[in-house]
Amino acid sequence: VFLSRNFRCDCGNSKFKNLQCKLLPEKGKVNSGNKYNDNFYGLYCTCKRPYPDPEDEIPDEMIQCIVCEDWFHGRHLGAVPPESGDFHEMVCQACMNHCHFLWAYASQLAVPALTKVNSLEDEGIVLKVEESEEQKKEIKKESGVEHQETKEEKQMEQFNEPSTSSGEVYVKRCYRALNALVLIQVVTKSEEPVCKLKELQSKQFLKKDTATFWPSNWRSKLCTCEDCLKMYSKLEVQFLTDECDTVLAYENKGTSDQETERRDPLMDTLNSMNRVQQVELICEYNDLKTELTDYLRRFADEGTVVKREDIQHFFEEFQSRKRRRTNRMQYYCS
Repeated sequence: VFLSRNFRCDCGNSKFKNLQCKLLPEKGKVNSGNKYNDNFYGLYCTCKRPYPDPEDEIPDEMIQCIVCEDWFHGRHLGAVPPESGDFHEMVCQACMNHCHFLWAYASQLAVPALTKVNSLEDEGIVLKVEESEEQKKEIKKESGVEHQETKEEKQMEQFNEPSTSSGEVYVKRCYRALNALVLIQVVTKSEEPVCKLKELQSKQFLKKDTATFWPSNWRSKLCTCEDCLKMYSKLEVQFLTDECDTVLAYENKGTSDQETERRDPLMDTLNSMNRVQQVELICEYNDLKTELTDYLRRFADEGTVVKREDIQHFFEEFQSRKRRRTNRMQYYCS
């Protein structure tokens, strides 16, 4: 279950007068960060139905939106979801309208839904960001610079040719001066940081009234320039750039925790020992297992209850026998 990132327990606040929270005793009277959506009341999807729904006879998979964290029936997403193994995260229709910038990324990153698109005009809206007058002037200016640089490169090639005239020294001096001038222009030319989002928005992309489906690594390709980070903060979706917030990250963490719980402490201990220690430990374990089984079998045969004192007595006798065996073993070196 993918828990809500915008919710914490209400115990200890004004809703429960005499109940104190054991995790956060000094909790405020109101949890201002909580979002009590329909899920809080047991209703899901755009159909606002409970899950499982006793009146719904259509078998359908429910998918969670990574933005609003609501759960949706696959048939209520506006598009047929791809195969479950083809995508890792979903953004619902409402959140795509809220986070409209995602449509620019969807054209390059999103997994196509199982719907047939006849044309851009029939299935959605083609968006094209018009270039402003300042941008056009900047493009012309850059084109002029490129043309000038190309011209200077040709001149440099001419100067680079070996000269047999009497003015060879003068030509070399001019070449060195021109080369230094070009180098200064390259070093001093300021390079503005490139915004991935603006680059995508400058191209045609499709905007539809449907949910979108995303692969596992799509968040790492979102722009993190200063303007985009401000936009994420304004829309309250800063978590989209956090790779540890993904469903896949939570699943991997859960799998790792389960593997840790399934690990055998005895095998971990054996692996940390050398060969002699391993043999000694295995022998001791087998002796303990055999003697404890024989000891408990007497209680089973007699039909009596094993008490705490009986177990304590067994281990005291076992340790005593072990010490006697150790004392009888003498090692001599010749």
